[in-house]
Amino acid sequence: MNWLATILKRPDIGWADALDIAIVSFLLYELLLLIRGTRAVQMALSGGFLLMLYFLSQWLQLETVNWVIRNLAAYVVFAIIVLFQADIRRALAHFGRAPFFRYFERAEHADETIEELVTAATNLAARRTGAIIVLERQIGLRNYIEGGIPLDAMITYDLLSSIFQQASPLHDGAVIIQGDRIAAAACFLPLSVNPRVSRDLGTRHRAALGLTEENDAIAIVVSEERGAISIATAGTLERDLSADALRNRLASLLGHRRRRIRRRVEEARSSLA
Repeated sequence: MNWLATILKRPDIGWADALDIAIVSFLLYELLLLIRGTRAVQMALSGGFLLMLYFLSQWLQLETVNWVIRNLAAYVVFAIIVLFQADIRRALAHFGRAPFFRYFERAEHADETIEELVTAATNLAARRTGAIIVLERQIGLRNYIEGGIPLDAMITYDLLSSIFQQASPLHDGAVIIQGDRIAAAACFLPLSVNPRVSRDLGTRHRAALGLTEENDAIAIVVSEERGAISIATAGTLERDLSADALRNRLASLLGHRRRRIRRRVEEARSSLA
C-alpha cells in the first residue's frame, strides 16, 4: 500500500503555487472566450482528438500512427500561425484592451457609448431612416460578424448615420457592436419564426427579435415607415421609445450605473455640506 500512499500524498501548496494556478486558469478562460463562436473551436477539437490519438497510439503501441503524429506536430505550429494570423492579432489586441487595464475608464466609456447610440438613433428616426444596431453581451456574435463587412471603428453617431444612409453600400443589414467598438456592418441576422409576432412588423424588427431569441444581445431598431425607435431583448420588443427612455433602458440593460450612482452620492454630499 506504500505506492498508493505515495500517489495520494499531496505536496504542500504555497501562495506562489496558488497564484500560478490562478494565472493559468485566467489565461485559459480568456482563450476560451476568445475562440467561442469562431472556427477555431473546431480546430481546437481536432487538436484535442490528435493529442488523444497520440497517447492512445503509445498505449496500444501503434508505431506507425505515433510516428506520423510526431512528425506532423512540428508543422502544426506554423500551420496555426498561417491559418489564424487574423485571430492571433485580435487576441493580442483583446488582451491589450483587457478590463483590468481599463477598469477606471469603463464607466465613462460606457456612458459615451450610450450617448452616441441614443444620438444616432434619434437622428435616424427624425429622418425616417431605417436602421438596426446590435450590441453584443455575454454570448458572442462572431458568426454574424464574419458574414458582414468588418470595420473595427470607434462608435460615433456620425459614422452610424453614414452607414444607414440609403446611398451607402452598408445600409442593408445590421451594425454589430462589441464593447466600445463597431465590429462590422451589413450583417444579416436570422428572422423570427414566432407565429405570435405582429404582422405589421417589418424585416428589421423580425431580425432583431430573431437574434435576441437565440442569445442575450440587445438590438436597437429604427423604423423607416414611422420613424419610431424600438429595442429588442430576449425575444421581446419595446416600441416607441423616446430618447430618454432609450438612454435609461440601455443603461439598465448594460449594467453601467456606477457613474450615475457616484454622481448622486456626490450631489447628496454637496447638499449636506
